[in-house]
Amino acid sequence: MKKDVITEEQKRKARYAKAMGHPVRMYVLELLSNQNCCYSGDLTNELSIAKSTLSQHLKELKDAGLIQGEIEAPKIKYCINKDNWAEAKGLFKAFLNL
Repeated sequence: MKKDVITEEQKRKARYAKAMGHPVRMYVLELLSNQNCCYSGDLTNELSIAKSTLSQHLKELKDAGLIQGEIEAPKIKYCINKDNWAEAKGLFKAFLNL
């Protein structure tokens, strides 16, 4: 029987890297990491992309666990998921210092 050489840590790094693999998502992460939270409408005003496109980018970041959203009708407030953000930073720091 073959041993699985892919570790859970490698899977988590890949999930975070995939979510960060677009300039719009990097912009959102940089913005949110420098402030408490942001409303999706505010992001739409700052970025010259369709709301549906922004929603898809936010979904990718949320699915990866890098951000979290809270509904405050009629808006959605997005914030960095501090635990996962810290984990991602640690994983990439360790990986890049190999």
